[in-house]
Amino acid sequence: MKLAVLFAAVLLAAPAVAQDCKQATTQSEMNICAGQDYQKADKALNAAYANLLGALSEPGFKAKLRAAQRSWISYRDAECTFETAASEGGTIHPLEYSGCLTRLTKDRTKAVEALTACQKSPETCG
Repeated sequence: MKLAVLFAAVLLAAPAVAQDCKQATTQSEMNICAGQDYQKADKALNAAYANLLGALSEPGFKAKLRAAQRSWISYRDAECTFETAASEGGTIHPLEYSGCLTRLTKDRTKAVEALTACQKSPETCG
């Protein structure tokens, strides 16, 4: 729970600090930028997920996709909590946690995009 509150605080602070992330030098700035990177990756995943839902014709498949996505989110959160456990409570923890979320979210986006392509052109599936 503490992690969720800390992460939310970092994300909420992001709009208040307009900065060039290429110039981020303090831990706080780097944490904010990492949070922004995750938000961008999450937005891309949401778009890919919506595209896949739209490409599915079988109603049962849509329910299964929703269940799979909910399970994946639980997995992602648990995996990142585990991967970043060593830094928990430290100032670098939000950066590491956001980095993990971003990496796994980008990986999931690629997988969802591949599933969408497969739905649209089954011959591309392998």
